[in-house]
Amino acid sequence: MTHDTTLLSATTTPRYGAPITFECAQRVALAAQQEAHRNGWPMVIAIVDSGGHLVLQHRLDQAQLGSIEVARQKAETAVRFRRPTKRFEDALSQGGLHLRLLGMTNLTPLDGGLPLVVDGQVIGAIGVSGMQSHEDAQVAEGGAAALS
Repeated sequence: MTHDTTLLSATTTPRYGAPITFECAQRVALAAQQEAHRNGWPMVIAIVDSGGHLVLQHRLDQAQLGSIEVARQKAETAVRFRRPTKRFEDALSQGGLHLRLLGMTNLTPLDGGLPLVVDGQVIGAIGVSGMQSHEDAQVAEGGAAALS
């Protein structure tokens, strides 16, 4: 089993795979939690399967309540579109036609959501919220690295 830790290129669209198992989701969430603790960041971590269904979610001590929904939405966005949510955040920052993304109700254009890719297939996604978006992404990447 190999995990693709590189961000998916604009032309790469991996296939959906079998849904992440609860055991695997726990491993990913624990690795993300450890990254958050190393930095002293109160975070909410959500893992969804390849169908976009919540597998697990937990809120670390003192994580803001508003991050509960945001973490889940980031994970759902990453799995629905099979790409990191940073792609949408970057597109919005360019303005112009990219502002059309604001009219979409099924995506969250904030960094911190990553598809979980194993053997070239999306098995789920992780979404993290609680700090600045780039810090959320750092914690999500720490979780995704547990698949290697």
